[in-house]
Amino acid sequence: MQAQRFWLLRPFGERSTLIFLAVLLAAMTLVTVLHVALPPGHPLYVSAYTVNLFGKYLSYALLAVAVDLVWGYLGILSLGHGAFFALGGYAMGMYLMRQIGDRGVYGHPVLPDFMVFLNWDSLPWYWYGFDMAWFAFLMVLLVPGALALVFGFLAFRSRVTGVYLSIITQALTFALMLAFFRNEMGFGGNNGLTDFREILGFNLRSSDTRLGLFLATGVALALGYVLCRAIVTSKLGRVCVATRDAEARTRFLGYRVERFQLFVFVVSAMLAGLAGALYVPQVGIINPSEFSPLFSIEIVLWVALGGRATLYGAVIGAILVNYAKTVFTGAMPDAWLFALGGLFVLVTVFLPRGVAGLLALRLRRRQHDDASPTGKEATA
Repeated sequence: MQAQRFWLLRPFGERSTLIFLAVLLAAMTLVTVLHVALPPGHPLYVSAYTVNLFGKYLSYALLAVAVDLVWGYLGILSLGHGAFFALGGYAMGMYLMRQIGDRGVYGHPVLPDFMVFLNWDSLPWYWYGFDMAWFAFLMVLLVPGALALVFGFLAFRSRVTGVYLSIITQALTFALMLAFFRNEMGFGGNNGLTDFREILGFNLRSSDTRLGLFLATGVALALGYVLCRAIVTSKLGRVCVATRDAEARTRFLGYRVERFQLFVFVVSAMLAGLAGALYVPQVGIINPSEFSPLFSIEIVLWVALGGRATLYGAVIGAILVNYAKTVFTGAMPDAWLFALGGLFVLVTVFLPRGVAGLLALRLRRRQHDDASPTGKEATA
């Protein structure tokens, strides 16, 4: 009983969290069985490509959960979380590039191929340490977290809120995109980082490694979801919701609102960086297009479609939209942006609470029907 009072264990007492974890575990198990146990010619066989695709969806789902944490429970509409996602991806990409060693096109034992091509004579100082896995994985969290800490401290202390904060976050990711496009930055310029070979000694082209990355992404999504649920169900979460609904009144009660905002914003950025780090080895490339403001806006659409301030709704929205994107870009590549715009309008008009809100409404109606006299008579 005493352990249940610990805030990190509180989500395991929620029915919704247990259902989410059970569904996620079942999906991961099903994909694993269909990939490992069935022969390639079987109609139910899940190929390594499909496993990679599912892993990408799960990394996007973790990113959507991070955005929902700040937008749904703090009321901060961040249009710059793509920057944190990309920074985590670049940190992982730098580690993967260092693992290539002398197996690159130019055979240089230290410098990545693009640096040799650009006639760099030495490795930049900010690449030091990325040949060690523990350092790179630490940077995956610390780099996005440090940027969020500095940015959030300045923004929240200045009490920048609403649409102004959204515009500033969008300007942040746009500025980073322009910077990373430059070859002088030492991150591959327009082409980014690619041609990865292995991670932790495992061949990235192996189907077993791809399956392992898929499972690792699923575990990260589960842990990220539980962490976010633990935050929003704690006293900290209640203060965050109060800040979202009435910031001035919360300040009047004596709370240092900016501290709560800063903490949650940093946690969200670190989760986004982790999502980017899991995304890169499965996709095989990271370039400045991940900083695009359009991508950050698309993330917001995932959360809006799934259901803001639910967390599991953000997962649903991310998977649905990206599955639709895969289908549309394969069948009608030029029509995807029009479909995305139409989807945004439809969600705003007909699903203001998203898919999760629709499911909750149906559940309430069913409970009401079961509790009503006519419902009891019909059941009898």
